[in-house]
Amino acid sequence: MKQVLLICCLFFFLFTKALGQPSGNNNQQQLIAFQDSLKQISYKMVNDSIEPERYNASYKLIKTLLTALKTPYSFDFTFDSVKSISIQSSSDKRFRIFSWHVMNNDGSYRYYGTIQMNKPDGKLELLPLIDYTSVFKNPSDSITTNDKWFGAQYYKIIPVLNNVPIPYYVLLGWKGNTIKSTKKIIEILYFKDGKAHFGMPVFDGDPDNLGKKRIIFEYDRRASMFLNDEPTINTIVFDHLAPPDPKLKGKFELYGPDFSYDGFKLVNGRWKFVQDLELKNNPTDQDDNFNDPKKL
Repeated sequence: MKQVLLICCLFFFLFTKALGQPSGNNNQQQLIAFQDSLKQISYKMVNDSIEPERYNASYKLIKTLLTALKTPYSFDFTFDSVKSISIQSSSDKRFRIFSWHVMNNDGSYRYYGTIQMNKPDGKLELLPLIDYTSVFKNPSDSITTNDKWFGAQYYKIIPVLNNVPIPYYVLLGWKGNTIKSTKKIIEILYFKDGKAHFGMPVFDGDPDNLGKKRIIFEYDRRASMFLNDEPTINTIVFDHLAPPDPKLKGKFELYGPDFSYDGFKLVNGRWKFVQDLELKNNPTDQDDNFNDPKKL
């Protein structure tokens, strides 16, 4: 009887181990398969010459991505070979943002995205991002939520978690605009009441942006604008944009870098404008891919 019990216990142990072990492996294999599908779909979404086909690919991408993220503990899977989707994780591992675009034949864009929260139990929690760009009359002054989103494709997350009443994150994003101009944005994200909120008046010292909830740059589509953070000096650095002629002031579709740099420096949880920064090293072009969708 003891031998039978021992054999049964051993069988039970091996059986449960066999059930548990392949689960993680199966999840990983499933996610790799999803990644391959997303890679093919997203390539068509960017490169197909027919606009309806690009949108069909985007809808298919949404369904595939949602199914993939339902896989337990999918938060830890990077999807790093899917180059046409920007996937950015916060340094505190609280969330990550998936964002992408579809280009229209007229040179305008529509944006898509979702925020995946990192749940300890491995279950899925998503906050879908619904692009309402065309609705905003004064986007720099608007505080919005994830279901009314000022769309963009993000490439950097900067956490601001200390010395602030509400912890928040700064998002740097590329926003293709029209056939004539491109935009980049400094966005503010925080979480409240189960939603993602965008926009916060944390910018000081610049009369043009005083009280603004987000910073929006617009410039000639043929130009390339640098916008990135310099963590060694706690500063977001960007090209100073100017028209080719003072008479063209306000014609933002003609603006371009004038080889000087400005910035916003983090001071006590707020961002203070700094003009004519002296940089020891020239900014790199690591975010240059966000100037031309064909390079994605």
